[in-house]
Amino acid sequence: MSQETVLSLAERSVMVIIMIAGPLLLLALVIGLGVAIFQATTQIQEQTLAFIPKIVAVLVGIVIFGAWMLNELIFFY
Repeated sequence: MSQETVLSLAERSVMVIIMIAGPLLLLALVIGLGVAIFQATTQIQEQTLAFIPKIVAVLVGIVIFGAWMLNELIFFY
């Protein structure tokens, strides 16, 4: 393999990883921010209150985006 081929493959790999992880990370970020604002306004400092909604949001994101994510991975291979 030439150096250009390896660099091209590495670049495509990073882009696919970002495309696949992006929607799930964005969901977790938005839910985490919303829960943090809720906790700050109500002064509730429960750790599980911030953790469980993010898990649920990521699972829902996997259900919604799962087929697309799998299709992107198969197309990349």
